[in-house]
Amino acid sequence: MTADTRTRSTSHEAAMAVATKNPRSHVPRHVSNAHVLAQVHGTSAIGRFNAAMAVRITKIVGTMYCAYVFTLVALVALPAAIEQGSPTVLVNWLSSNFLQLVLLPIIIVGQNVISAAQDARAEADHETLTALHEMSKQQIEILEGQNKILDLLQRRVGS
Repeated sequence: MTADTRTRSTSHEAAMAVATKNPRSHVPRHVSNAHVLAQVHGTSAIGRFNAAMAVRITKIVGTMYCAYVFTLVALVALPAAIEQGSPTVLVNWLSSNFLQLVLLPIIIVGQNVISAAQDARAEADHETLTALHEMSKQQIEILEGQNKILDLLQRRVGS
């Protein structure tokens, strides 16, 4: 665990403790991809470079266009595999050339679609929870006002 991760973890724990003790002081936070990237690769220049390079390569390889190109590349080796006539060579071509080359970008595309849907749900959930948090704060203010009125009434009745 890096010092940066420990600091973030400690600050998150402190925020949770404050939110538990006084819910009205809690500030809902939204976690974006940028927050997570820093945790995975760090905030150093090399870490930022590695993260940027990984994202760039993933965006390039994770397209259906790349899947089509990889299919063509895999098909270039198919005639040689067929010419060999051995079932083992054909299975090797299918597993090592075709499946690995073509399925990689298709899986990444599928993951991107799933991730986009999850991000949209998380954003909607964050908006809803923030609104509910604000409503809860208003309800607490109303209840505190009612408690003050009840205390005043009780003092008048009691005296």
